[in-house]
Amino acid sequence: MSDAPKKPAMPNTQTITEVKHWTDRLFSFRVTRPQSLRFRSGEFVMIGLMGDNGKPLLRAYSIASPSWDEELEFYSIKVQDGPLTSRLQHIKVGDEIILRPKPVGTLVHDALLPGKRLWFFATGTGIAPFASLMREPETYENYDEIIMCHTCRDVAELEYGRLLIEGLADDPLIGEMVGGKLRYYPTTTREDSPVMGRVTHKLEDGSLFDDLGVPPICAGNDRAMVCGSIGLNKDLKRILEGFGLNEGANSKPAEYVVEKAFVD
Repeated sequence: MSDAPKKPAMPNTQTITEVKHWTDRLFSFRVTRPQSLRFRSGEFVMIGLMGDNGKPLLRAYSIASPSWDEELEFYSIKVQDGPLTSRLQHIKVGDEIILRPKPVGTLVHDALLPGKRLWFFATGTGIAPFASLMREPETYENYDEIIMCHTCRDVAELEYGRLLIEGLADDPLIGEMVGGKLRYYPTTTREDSPVMGRVTHKLEDGSLFDDLGVPPICAGNDRAMVCGSIGLNKDLKRILEGFGLNEGANSKPAEYVVEKAFVD
């Protein structure tokens, strides 16, 4: 009989069912979903691993799967010296992670007033909550047009979002709803691509509206959701308010919302 100390059992564990590495900086994974978990598309939860000190090491991650999915999907950056992602990037199918089943967040339909056109603005892994919302039937019931703007450094970093969006037309639940409503506007800031530059610059000089052939943002018709770096969030708050939009919240819906939870 071994006297070796047992590892402490992890609380709120879920099992990894799929892992995909998109680049040397980005990966996605799917996990089992707690039976009790109910969430609104666009919300985030705390997930993580047990630290070396025996305490949970947790970070906020947007749920990239829609509220109706039987599993949960997450999209993550790899930070080599990050307390969590330096370890999380090595997870394999069958491993367990900690998942606190208490979803929260501002990137939800309830935080916006009714409108006609919905803008999603994301950089990098900030597309995760929109991966959820783009697969949510309510998105297409609420709006006539949805525009997904995603800015990354390199073309390969756009792949996760591009493949997801291309596959929506064949989705058995929402394929017919998507129709011609969803438009995709990817840009890169380093590697050459059809559209170069930061989305903030393209909003300010009007080239984004010219490229898409749509009128500029206005408070009467447009609603927006923002998820990215602190710098992007600040810039887009200023730009959107310059168009006359006001920031909303679950308790006070308005014209735009910003997610303030970050990973590593």
